[in-house]
Amino acid sequence: MLSRIMAHAEPAFASTTAEDASVAYFAAMQAFGASYLQTRLYRRPAATLTSSSHWAAGGFITRLAPANWPGSPAFDYVCFECNPLLGAIRESRTRYRFSDFAPRSGEFGVYWEALGEAGIDDALCSTSYGADGAIASLHLGFHERDFTADESFAIQMAGLVLTERLMSLTTPPATATVRLTVRERDSLALVAEGKTDWEISVILGIAEATVRFHVDNARRKLGAVNRAQAVARLVNQRLI
Repeated sequence: MLSRIMAHAEPAFASTTAEDASVAYFAAMQAFGASYLQTRLYRRPAATLTSSSHWAAGGFITRLAPANWPGSPAFDYVCFECNPLLGAIRESRTRYRFSDFAPRSGEFGVYWEALGEAGIDDALCSTSYGADGAIASLHLGFHERDFTADESFAIQMAGLVLTERLMSLTTPPATATVRLTVRERDSLALVAEGKTDWEISVILGIAEATVRFHVDNARRKLGAVNRAQAVARLVNQRLI
């Protein structure tokens, strides 16, 4: 699994600008039917989080979409009138789908019709959270594409590697070197492989509670909000 994540994310590592990294990642996702990409690097609004304050925060890096989509009534609708994805930011989610926050049944019918005009049947999202309210986000849309759990995991984790890369290209690196123990690094590397805490405990020959202890220690040392971001940060620092 880790090798698959790295294969998806490697083009972003070879890029020297945030825009080039975004475009390279999108090109790598073409094989999966990617139809839309948006990347941003901005600071969480100090005011109440609304569609307007979220937009006003700016920080747009790259948007790859049909030429007539930005500024269209459908675009304005999903950006300013109906933006259920604000819930993901409030919860500091690092991996999710549009459909997790906008179920296709019921009140979001118009929302999905509007997204359909950009060729978006659903989107996989990755978001990194940094110091001083910094947020780097990726929205990766697909046209009529379903994914296995492994495919979704690999693409979203590679997306998190990209959003961590976007932060590293635009903010100074940390002055202190992160030092993980062998157990912390090994436990987090197995998280990257999609292993559960129980599976990791069997592989390493330790208790599940000990696995959780090592993973949480690694997460805190890396300054990540959850284990998924910790893996992405570990990859970006070339520690695995």
